[in-house]
Amino acid sequence: MSIRLIVGLGNPGPRYARTRHNVGAVWLESLAARFGIRLEEQAKFRGLIGRGDILGRDLRLLFPSTYVNLSGDAVGAVARFYKIEPAEILVAYDEVAFPPGICRLKTGGGHNGHNGLKSIIAALGNDRGFARLRIGVGHPGAAGDMVAYLTGVRMPTAERELADRGSLVSDEVLALVLDGELQQAMNVFHAPPPGAESAESEEPE
Repeated sequence: MSIRLIVGLGNPGPRYARTRHNVGAVWLESLAARFGIRLEEQAKFRGLIGRGDILGRDLRLLFPSTYVNLSGDAVGAVARFYKIEPAEILVAYDEVAFPPGICRLKTGGGHNGHNGLKSIIAALGNDRGFARLRIGVGHPGAAGDMVAYLTGVRMPTAERELADRGSLVSDEVLALVLDGELQQAMNVFHAPPPGAESAESEEPE
């Protein structure tokens, strides 16, 4: 299915604006700016939403104005109102399994402890078939430090720049994603940069 709704997860307000938990929202805002789409608060959807043309496709963008763990309230409301199927949704969010600079596309799967995904899955009737853009933010090392790591401190500038570069999606990849060609998109997006393979092959065993 083609993508009709793109969601960026994060907590509302300036206190959280530059934290690791908000990289999905930052990515969405960058996408909106790139294609001239204005996001406006709509109370009935519990989020900021915009609609516009992205590479010739009609898309809606959503930043839930709830806290991350209630993201499903906004996603579910928009999906029901516009009759958008889970497979027509792409969610961008912070991924602690990857270091900053690593970003991966994925379709389906569980929430892996991410409360925003958990809320969205529940709101979509436990349908996990939506696409994800997993933006690496690294892991604090201890589970007990996770909340402070994600929401209590600002993401260092160097890590933020790595995350921004790693999550930059080219027009080619974005077009494939929007057309529902996720496997092709992953093949291109996940490919090593030019020269990386040859450099690896020259390493001593």
